[in-house]
Amino acid sequence: MRQTILLLCAVIACRPETTPQDAAAAVFGGRFEWVDLSHPFSDSTIYWPTAKPFRRETVAEGVTPGGYFYAAYNFSAAEHGGTHLDAPVHFAQGRLTADAIPLSRLMGPAVVVDVRDSAAINPDYLVGTADLERWETAHGRIPDGAILLLRTGWSARWPDRLRYLGTTDTGAAATTRLHFPGLDSAAARWLVTQRRIAAAGLDTPSIDHGPSTGFWAHRILMAADIPAFENVASLDRLPETGAWIVALPMKIGGGSGGPLRIVAAVPRTAGP
Repeated sequence: MRQTILLLCAVIACRPETTPQDAAAAVFGGRFEWVDLSHPFSDSTIYWPTAKPFRRETVAEGVTPGGYFYAAYNFSAAEHGGTHLDAPVHFAQGRLTADAIPLSRLMGPAVVVDVRDSAAINPDYLVGTADLERWETAHGRIPDGAILLLRTGWSARWPDRLRYLGTTDTGAAATTRLHFPGLDSAAARWLVTQRRIAAAGLDTPSIDHGPSTGFWAHRILMAADIPAFENVASLDRLPETGAWIVALPMKIGGGSGGPLRIVAAVPRTAGP
């Protein structure tokens, strides 16, 4: 909580010239590094089997008649693919759209729950309340306003569609062949009723595991206006506690989600 207060003071206090570097320095005393938790968007970006993939079209690229270089491109894609936001309205009618999510739900202390060992044994592993309680036994109660991140190890499989999704097929039939870990519905309900997290994220394609047909983790979290971050990268570089998350999605008016740039300020325990 003390770190949260310090960072908010640095960011929103009276100095308009405050930079993210200043804000993180206020929390970590200058001993920190930024870690990018986002996969780049390209032709190899993984999307849901029924979603329109990312496409980039060259408008101009080269030296102009005026003698200077100029490049411009068009891009198109579904809202939900690559490292992206699920806004609450994605699964809960009348809840927050992508542009309406308060910044306070997109920034906060990271709670990283590591289930890599379990996910390595069972690709359809469901992160349960017991996993969350084990984290609390080691680190204390999940703080209010935390960004909960589930580290399954799945980002190491990116961008291999077969290993990451469980299938290379596309279309509606492919959704029956998906295999990856997710959040158990009972754990989602526990987070909503017993804790006050700002958002939840993980390094797989969905907050619900691959075989899900009811998408209960989505429905439970988003009915409580809790957004989700999916296809998060490099969670292996974060400590289980102590990092600070900034997750800023494309601000799509009325959107159910969108591309996300998510980063973490991670304290250094040694070195310059």
